[in-house]
Amino acid sequence: MSSCAERRPRRSLIRRTAAVAAAGTAIAALVSAAPATSAAAPAQHAADARTAVAAPDISLANVKAHLAQLQSIATANSGNRAHGRPGYKASLDYIKGKLDAAGYTTTVQQFTSSGATGYNLIADWPGGDTNNVVFSGAHLDSVTAGPGINDNGSGSAAILETALTVARQGAKPTKHLRFAWWGAEELGMVGSRYYINNLSSAERAKIDGYLNFDMIGSPNPGYFVYDDGPGIESVFKAFFSAKGIPTEIETEGDGRSDHAPFKNVGIPVGGLFSGADYIKTAAQAQKWGGTSGQAFDRCYHRSCDTSSNINDTALDRNSDAIAYAVWTLGGA
Repeated sequence: MSSCAERRPRRSLIRRTAAVAAAGTAIAALVSAAPATSAAAPAQHAADARTAVAAPDISLANVKAHLAQLQSIATANSGNRAHGRPGYKASLDYIKGKLDAAGYTTTVQQFTSSGATGYNLIADWPGGDTNNVVFSGAHLDSVTAGPGINDNGSGSAAILETALTVARQGAKPTKHLRFAWWGAEELGMVGSRYYINNLSSAERAKIDGYLNFDMIGSPNPGYFVYDDGPGIESVFKAFFSAKGIPTEIETEGDGRSDHAPFKNVGIPVGGLFSGADYIKTAAQAQKWGGTSGQAFDRCYHRSCDTSSNINDTALDRNSDAIAYAVWTLGGA
């Protein structure tokens, strides 16, 4: 996250039923808030609610394998994966290779910031209504101080594994699925702003919603849901509610991550966050576990943000929540 402006048991039948009802309500809310280009979406409500229950369990082992690769890349490149440094480009090449092999159409977008070339990676899953795009993104760069495994290898790895799961399952979503890994977020959302600024108004209007995932495996985690787009927010809340996991509204990262450029041009946004350098309160520790009086991530923007700086439970739950949202909102 920029400093600027800054395995569980199978659901019971009762929980499945509750999740279906919650997802139906969430979908209706999103459609009511979506751009006019989503006029065909209401006919999808029932189908989307049914498929939401079938959203896959994302493999924690696979997500962590991606994180191990990002850690190895940082270790081999002066300990970081920052904008303009070789570790960033190597990270992008790793993810692009996985997506290309899985059948995605990938595009590398170049920009310049602080005198160095930066890169965004955009990946489109073939098919779905390209006038109705469900867009998931995460920033791929670290700060220069460390490898950035929670910030933001965690979000990058989780959406990569979600995208690869779409491919493995041969998903045929009703809407078009797009994923992105942004460069130079740590310098002020430079990559995502460049993308939005170079997108025509017609193309912007095709994006039904943008989902952002920045720091989702914090070692002393909370479960925070963005409240910017009510329809998207309700989908994430439905997921966590069905699992009995309380959530709070995300405030620490307001305006400080890659959802901001999308929100600023009127695109509905949402996302998840597990906390950075804010301090966990006693009430939050009672609700979520962990240690009160300590930061959600004591290694935020530090050299100790390594592979050991991840809470597996939070990473697993949030990865599954990403898949739930992509399947639900995309009609996969």
